Amino acid sequence: MKSKISILLLAIVTLLVACKGKRNNEELPGSFNNSTADSAAVTDVDTSPVSKLVKTASMQFKVKSVEQTGRQIAELTKNINGLVMRNKISASKERTSQARKSGDSVLQVSTFNTTGEMTVKIPTVKLDDFMSAVAKMSLYVSDRETNITDKSLDYLSARLKLQSRQDLINRQKKGKVIIKNPANVVALTDEMIDQQVGNRQIDDEVKNSIVTLSFYQNNTIFKEIVVNDDPSTYKPPFFKRMVDNFSDGWTLFGEMLLALVNIWMFIAAAIVAWLLIRRYKSNKAAILVKS
Repeated sequence: MKSKISILLLAIVTLLVACKGKRNNEELPGSFNNSTADSAAVTDVDTSPVSKLVKTASMQFKVKSVEQTGRQIAELTKNINGLVMRNKISASKERTSQARKSGDSVLQVSTFNTTGEMTVKIPTVKLDDFMSAVAKMSLYVSDRETNITDKSLDYLSARLKLQSRQDLINRQKKGKVIIKNPANVVALTDEMIDQQVGNRQIDDEVKNSIVTLSFYQNNTIFKEIVVNDDPSTYKPPFFKRMVDNFSDGWTLFGEMLLALVNIWMFIAAAIVAWLLIRRYKSNKAAILVKS
């Protein structure tokens, strides 16, 4: 009896082992959430923390010459194997005044405000030396800031996910895991590429720092002689205008005489009518007196 029970238990254990092996080789229904594979992948990866500190800096300062300082910063960046990513110099006109120079020209005086903006990428190990060198170019520094961002956990997370997906791809190649939908394989590969690129970007940010610089100088005065664009200033002299007006008046008087000649008939008719009316009134008055 005991031997029969033992044989039965052995058969049950053998059946369970066979069923477990079969389940390990079953197809995945188009997803990647294989907890066993992920657990194995995470266990195999070195999870020790890796220091990934990203440094950025900014500075605002006053200089004697914006243009000259821009050239010096560009040269300094080149000498330490850096890269100028943005370089902008702008001048805005604040005030303008004009003074008459001659009859057809004026002296224009303008006040300009000149500023410079630069963004440079330099090796992180040279950041402190670079900031000190730039500060020496200034008359004074109005604002200086350095920031450190810790991306160690982001880097580790991306590395663990990449290893987990790589393990799943290897299991799929060996036939231990079958992925039905080919689009999922493409999406998985794209995620792995994005994670690799992301970590390389973090590596570059750790190796090189981005520095934003803003500098300005005292307002500058610019003088130039320009053409007078006011039409009212181009009038002839007083005596010349007086002679011209006298001539114009004589011409106008002649035109009026010509106009009167043109209407002489109307003038004669008006005179005759006035004489008749006057005579009529005189006769009427004489009749009233006699009566």
